[in-house]
Amino acid sequence: MGNNGFFITFEGGDASGKSTQVRRLGRTIKKLGRPTVLLSEPGGISLGKKIRRIVKFSPSPISAESELLLFLASRAQLVREAIQPALENGEIVICDRFSDSTLAYQGFGRGLDLDLIRQLNQFSTNGLSPDLTILLDLDPSLAKKRRKASMKDRFESLNYQSSEGTVFFQKVREGYLTLAREAPDRWLIFDGSLPVSELTSLIWAQIHNLLKTN
Repeated sequence: MGNNGFFITFEGGDASGKSTQVRRLGRTIKKLGRPTVLLSEPGGISLGKKIRRIVKFSPSPISAESELLLFLASRAQLVREAIQPALENGEIVICDRFSDSTLAYQGFGRGLDLDLIRQLNQFSTNGLSPDLTILLDLDPSLAKKRRKASMKDRFESLNYQSSEGTVFFQKVREGYLTLAREAPDRWLIFDGSLPVSELTSLIWAQIHNLLKTN
């Protein structure tokens, strides 16, 4: 954190409601007059949007290793182009996914080496870590029901259609919970199955006091 900037990330499986809560939290903080930047991974900047199209919608197979490196490339640029400058200006940055997603999906989910991913995350983020991470925990079976039939990206439609996919998303969920247990001072866990407005209120009840001191 630099010059009173504050970095918040939202994590969770697909269809856990992260994007909605990011937008709602951002609107609430902006109403208080605090400069706030909303970002997402992969995306948020020109290069990230291009990488997002590749990893989400590529018609060609992408290996777990290639997938990992693509996400890291997007993150490295996002940090240097958008996140670090905003924090240095004292702004609040709220990001839909960050380095913990890579540990959960490519590490716990795909089975790639967790220690290696941690080293690569450290490199790609220039050592930047969130001040607070909000996990929206949701059972994969509920997430599957939320998905629209029109969703066609590699994670949402392909994996959910098989028993292999069910196992994958359960590993991702367990990975997130493991990461939260390892760093309880940084993580807040919320039930992603709650109604949207109730979840918004619970998140704000935890966050507003933190922002008063930052």
